[in-house]
Amino acid sequence: MSTRARNRGGGGIVAAVKVDLALLHGAWMELIFPRQRGRGHSVMGKWKPETLPQKIGYTLWSTFGALGLLLVYPLTVLGLATRFYAAKLDSTATRLGIVGATGVALLFWGILTVIAHIQLPWDAFLAVAAASGVATLSTALAATCSKFGGRPLTVALAYPFAMTALFLPPVVAALVTPSLEPHVLEPSYDLAVWLLDTVLVVGELNTYLRDNYQLEGAAYAGMWLGFSFPLGWFLGLMVALANVVRPTN
Repeated sequence: MSTRARNRGGGGIVAAVKVDLALLHGAWMELIFPRQRGRGHSVMGKWKPETLPQKIGYTLWSTFGALGLLLVYPLTVLGLATRFYAAKLDSTATRLGIVGATGVALLFWGILTVIAHIQLPWDAFLAVAAASGVATLSTALAATCSKFGGRPLTVALAYPFAMTALFLPPVVAALVTPSLEPHVLEPSYDLAVWLLDTVLVVGELNTYLRDNYQLEGAAYAGMWLGFSFPLGWFLGLMVALANVVRPTN
């Protein structure tokens, strides 16, 4: 529950949700109208429309914003959850340091690469080795951007690189461990088919992908690498939205 909710005597999830919605709606109103957000205890107070055109515009903008909250607030909750777990990972990375986090990733991926060298053909081994290099580099870059970058750099790079470091391990492990294939590769294939039949029909992207690519072997790693950046940007923006509603100390 936010500090503002406690200060106003509220309690529990319902009070926190009310405060969040009020802050979001106030931020929306302040895009056009002055002194809207958090003006309850201000000397100047909250601005209110006086003329009829102002009242009509104010009411329409307020109603549009209230309808938009039906979409935005669930995303805010997602952002709050993402921020919580990202803070856990960031705390671990901070304790390890950039060199330590990179070293752990290098050890993990090095073991997988050795297993791939023993069990897989040369071409498949090279694909796993390349994925290992990408994941290790992604871990180092995510830790660096999170430590030294501000919010824009964190959203633009740290979250996507972190997603890459999280997505690639199970995929590469499934490539070198046949027993994991039904749990990782087969669901990935089903997801790819669903995307091709629904989202990627726009502009006939599905036809192009089906005609030019086969989802097998290292292509699974490429598929999840492609997912990591837009998903990382999305989650980063959701965390930024959550920070608007409940700023961290």
